[in-house]
Amino acid sequence: VQLVESGGGSVQPGDSLRLSCGASGFTFRLYSLAWFRQPPGKERELVARIDSSGRDKSYAEAVKGRFTISRDNSKNAGFLQMNSLKPEDTAVYYCFVRVGVVAKDHWGQGTQVTVSS
Repeated sequence: VQLVESGGGSVQPGDSLRLSCGASGFTFRLYSLAWFRQPPGKERELVARIDSSGRDKSYAEAVKGRFTISRDNSKNAGFLQMNSLKPEDTAVYYCFVRVGVVAKDHWGQGTQVTVSS
């Protein structure tokens, strides 16, 4: 299993970014996908989750209305559209899947998002 995030960067408050997560090594369309983030000096936290079909989505309260999670099963890819970014969104963002009968956790390497004026 391999997950590779991209799309992070340094932006100003109010800007947008779109993160991508490329997946390989497993049957992507069968599993839910989640995005987590870890702000500097803080614990990793769940940002958003999407089920295998892409129909069921959930969000952390802090990002509701600003972030949108999506996926393209034909491309083995997941996405996180982040709008109206705030300084408190600064973090390393990770995509995550839990795969297999024994439910093994897999993380990407992370992509840095910095929001600062």
